[in-house]
Amino acid sequence: MDFKKEFISELEKTIDGVISYDNLVKMIEKPKHDNLGDLAFPCFELAKHYRKSPIIIAEEIVQEMDVSTFERVESVGGYVNVFLNKEKVSQEVLTNILNEKNQYGYSGIAEGKTMTIDYSSPNIAKPFSMGHLRSTVIGNSLALIAEKQGYRVIRINHLGDWGTQFGKLIVAYQKWGNEKKVKESPISELLALYIKFHEEAEKDSTLNDQGREAFKRLENGEREAIQLWRWFRDESLKEFNKIYELLGIRFDSYHGEAFYNDKMDRVVDILAEKNLLIESEGATVVKLEGYPPCLIKKRDGTTLYATRDLAAAIYRQENYHFDQSLYVVGHEQSLHFKQLFAVLKKMDCDWQEGMAHIPFGMILKDGKKMSTRKGKIVLLEEVIQEAVQLAVKNIEGKNPNLLEKEEIAKQVGIGAIIFHDLKNYRLNDIEFSLEDMLTFEGETGPYVQYTHARATSLLRKGEFQPDSSTVVKLKDEEAWPVIKLLNQFPDSIAKALAEYDPSQIAKLLLELSKAFNKYYATVKILTDDQKQQRLTLVYTVKIVLKEGLRLLGMKAPTEM
Repeated sequence: MDFKKEFISELEKTIDGVISYDNLVKMIEKPKHDNLGDLAFPCFELAKHYRKSPIIIAEEIVQEMDVSTFERVESVGGYVNVFLNKEKVSQEVLTNILNEKNQYGYSGIAEGKTMTIDYSSPNIAKPFSMGHLRSTVIGNSLALIAEKQGYRVIRINHLGDWGTQFGKLIVAYQKWGNEKKVKESPISELLALYIKFHEEAEKDSTLNDQGREAFKRLENGEREAIQLWRWFRDESLKEFNKIYELLGIRFDSYHGEAFYNDKMDRVVDILAEKNLLIESEGATVVKLEGYPPCLIKKRDGTTLYATRDLAAAIYRQENYHFDQSLYVVGHEQSLHFKQLFAVLKKMDCDWQEGMAHIPFGMILKDGKKMSTRKGKIVLLEEVIQEAVQLAVKNIEGKNPNLLEKEEIAKQVGIGAIIFHDLKNYRLNDIEFSLEDMLTFEGETGPYVQYTHARATSLLRKGEFQPDSSTVVKLKDEEAWPVIKLLNQFPDSIAKALAEYDPSQIAKLLLELSKAFNKYYATVKILTDDQKQQRLTLVYTVKIVLKEGLRLLGMKAPTEM
């Protein structure tokens, strides 16, 4: 049962439709202190309507409410505070988790619907850096969360495999490249060439013109340019796939920018048919209300990101028939996506209403953005290796006899990196700090994983066998904070999808871990007549922690 809905239902009976149901949902609060109840409703907005003090209104609501559903209802300082029936809630929540297991939190609200998610999308011929981490892990988590709500999800890696930078790289390779060196260490050698090009271009500006000319040859299908481009792309994909394998991430499509080369003329034709194209200073644009014009073709006839993304959107709708289409791309591209959606609307593509840009902040190093061009880059693979090594060291210090130490260290090290990203609201910038990520206490991934391992160990010691027919009657006052958080898990999943914000789940897992560890420290779980009931609680905590970690794209070790 949704106890929040039950509270709202009782409130609705007393306020005669003054506030809509949707607004009531937003207004319900969680009191800061447990002694103030489990749910609270502020009456300050009602004061304007009833022209009474919020304190009087709260008292009147309490008198009118049917309180039999709850343990008690109080009015405190203009708030209606509700104390839930602990025994009833405990039994219902724990029984639900026992029955549903890892399906707990599945709503099915999107059953039969399709979502495409465009995420990660690194540029070929450049290393997979920490700068790519955010799009990759946020996108992966949103894909898992969407599936949990019933969506069929199509994961798309829209590779940056086209554009003027490849003209620059071709010029750099032809001037300074060494085939043997590139074959030995493709990505680092191609990166060195890319950086060298920009250094030399600062001294000789004609290099940029040569880069543009080389890209034009690539667009025109010149054999040598195409061969070099394919070679750069194949080598890059091999490197990227090593990272994706480490992170446990998969894709359904690797169609990058180049895939849409033969699909852009159709877009230009549709825009022309609808009389949306105009000439502006030699370029072809679509005029938009409220935004700068959207460039479709440059003066020299070459296409732009917008043309390509219009072609990609149409292709995805025609092939996947999506209900929702997400683009997990940094906030600096916000204007581009506003223009893209506005052009699709002008093209009468009604399905564009289901499209959304999911922006996020940057990963900073020493307060500054990481830049590939200037060589300020932190390689994700190196960070992962370092994280795993540190995890091995920590595990050896705590549990030197642990079996499968290397595999668990991998799960912990990679989990630490993912969690450090996803515990933050996605629009916030994150300062890159390996030390912060890998602290095994406090608000970290290893802390949540360790709590899961602790719960598993208790179940093992107590020889617990789950039984969904168990009538759960927990009498522990100390268990109540844990049960309330277990009850909030489905809500946190729904909110994470509605707001495209995996941190909703990460924060709940941290709170649940803290509450459970406090319970573990104050209650003797294995030593009295409440053992079976208490182990049932431990078992449900283990289920929710494991499933929550999975939705973030993390593993849940059973030992640490």
